[in-house]
Amino acid sequence: MRLAFGEYMIRSWCGADVESLQRYANNRKIWLNLRDVFPHPYTIDDARWWIEHASQEAPERSFAIASTEEPIGGIGLIFRDDVHRYNAELGYWLAEPFWGRGIMTGAVCAFTEYAFREFPLNRIYAEPFARNLASVRVLEKAGFLREGVLRASVVKDNTILDQIVYAKLAKESLRFPFTVKEHA
Repeated sequence: MRLAFGEYMIRSWCGADVESLQRYANNRKIWLNLRDVFPHPYTIDDARWWIEHASQEAPERSFAIASTEEPIGGIGLIFRDDVHRYNAELGYWLAEPFWGRGIMTGAVCAFTEYAFREFPLNRIYAEPFARNLASVRVLEKAGFLREGVLRASVVKDNTILDQIVYAKLAKESLRFPFTVKEHA
């Protein structure tokens, strides 16, 4: 998959991405704002494992955010099931040298539209740590609405943190509305 936005793109991970992924992902500041499944330190073996894992997903749902030269971050969805089957959680990260340039806002906007078009989703949500103000701003600029606070819901680096729930509905999407037939 290739999805252009501005000077950047969202694309499938490939084997040539290993070194760039390891170099950029091996950053404590990034790790502090992600779940513990994102390792720190981030090794070459971690990068190899991730690229292999992402390339085997069916349907593909984890992608690289890339400049013309190399990957500079990642974005993806975690699909839910059962009564939440029309929901997906959005996750993303960006290499520190690229922070503050509007890249992630562009990526979230483009990827959200793609996801509503490609998957039977009614709602895409994210749960950034409350202290991650940059991520909160990205979601707000991308049209996600704040739904609430999950108080003291996570422990990261031995610190109990709140999470803020943001979501966007398919009917709020620019081009790809999704409807579910309701039975009374």
